[in-house]
Amino acid sequence: MNSDQSSHTSSRAMARNAFVVGGATFLSRILGFARDLIIAFALGAGPIADAFFVAFRLPNLLRRLFAEGSLTMAFVPVFTKIKHSQGTEEAYALARSVQIWLLMIVGLITLAALVFAGPITGIIAPGFKSSPEIFDLTVTLVRICFPYILFISSVALCMGILNSMNHFFAPAAAPALMNLTLIGFALAAYLSGGNVALYLSIGVFVSGIVQWYFQYPFLRNINFSWKGDYSLKHPGVLRIGKLMLPTVLGAAVYQLNILIGTVLASFLAAGSISYLYYADRLVQFPLGVFAVAISTVALPSLSVLAGKGDMEGFKRTLNTSLGLTLFIALPSTAGLIGLSHPLIDVIFGRGEFTVQAVHATSLALVGYAAGLPAFSCVRPLVSAFYALEDTRTPVKIAVLSLIVNIGLGILLMQKLDHFGLALAASISSWVNVILLGLALKRKTGQWLTGSSDLWKMAAASSVLLFGTKYLSVTPWMAIALIPAWGAFYFALAMALKLPQALIISRLLPVKRNP
Repeated sequence: MNSDQSSHTSSRAMARNAFVVGGATFLSRILGFARDLIIAFALGAGPIADAFFVAFRLPNLLRRLFAEGSLTMAFVPVFTKIKHSQGTEEAYALARSVQIWLLMIVGLITLAALVFAGPITGIIAPGFKSSPEIFDLTVTLVRICFPYILFISSVALCMGILNSMNHFFAPAAAPALMNLTLIGFALAAYLSGGNVALYLSIGVFVSGIVQWYFQYPFLRNINFSWKGDYSLKHPGVLRIGKLMLPTVLGAAVYQLNILIGTVLASFLAAGSISYLYYADRLVQFPLGVFAVAISTVALPSLSVLAGKGDMEGFKRTLNTSLGLTLFIALPSTAGLIGLSHPLIDVIFGRGEFTVQAVHATSLALVGYAAGLPAFSCVRPLVSAFYALEDTRTPVKIAVLSLIVNIGLGILLMQKLDHFGLALAASISSWVNVILLGLALKRKTGQWLTGSSDLWKMAAASSVLLFGTKYLSVTPWMAIALIPAWGAFYFALAMALKLPQALIISRLLPVKRNP
């Protein structure tokens, strides 16, 4: 097989695995919308909803920082190298060793959070101190939600094990169980007349346990058991620890930007945190379904290629992952901006979610959507650095991006309120992705190819933005036309002979002429 054939085969395999992850994540996002619809109906966008979102955001942030954000991305390259050089059993011994360290470290963090929930809440939402009742409620909800991180961190380790063994479905499907659990608790609260925020917080904790046990049968299928050899002094653990320490910040700059937005929004009018939360949920749909899915399946491949010293293959794989990411991210950006108001109105505009809340949330959605292509590309680029076991460069760039976000956030919120905070997060992410690309060029030489394809995607997405913005009459019609706009974009991409469209078309279950 020549290099071109190998490249096409690798691209199709990556796209196929990304579709598996994306499909499972799509189900989770749909359930997530149902969950958010129920929360919006029952809680609206007022101070009690703000209290729950702050309490939930804290363990969710740690999940992305310490679990999916750094543990998985540091674990996969080390696990993959040990599996290829020393065998599967030694790699499994590493996983057991990491699990023990994880339980000890996260257990101590959880205990500290339960004891110091008050001061932590004061740091995350300092503006709440002006309303003692809401502040005390938030502290209570933090104590209920926080132990979730103990279980979900172990789920992230399972994700690293399964992904390294080319199994992507179970970890991607786990969040769907969380959404089902929260839907059940929210409905129970609504039907019984209970405190919805309190019920949801309990549901967050329970969902962590459910997701943890869901991984067991899939781990057994690859002959992995938590019983077996382990060592707290395993050399792989030390290597993972060295990779994790700096990646805690570097891998999750987007989530830190969102957290900064929460802190600053607590000083704005009541409901501002909720507007940003609901808008972020919509942006997370294409980001989670496609962008994260592609970077998830790319990391093991990049790690193997980097370990072999195959830099040409490394660059091809990175370009494939970024090309597929932008093929989805650019039209998604166009659609979210063009349909910002109809989407918020149709999905959330009922019950306690007022007309004013619809308008304010749609503004936040525009601000976040402007950064979606950058949000989407950060993780594949960071994965490339991790595969090369360079964790310092992403951290330095992430720190600079955070400084940009804080400065712009404080400046823009003065005149643009919560919209300014969303816009600041987007701009800082563009700074992040541009600097990552330039740093990777210095490290590997010219790596980015297919710039003409990017211009074609941008042009097709611009047409989509115009159509979604100006060719819809009612909110429901605008939403109903989304599949048609998606088909239009894909047809336009095929006409422009974009390679990403050709790769995806080969995966579609259509009958072709012999």
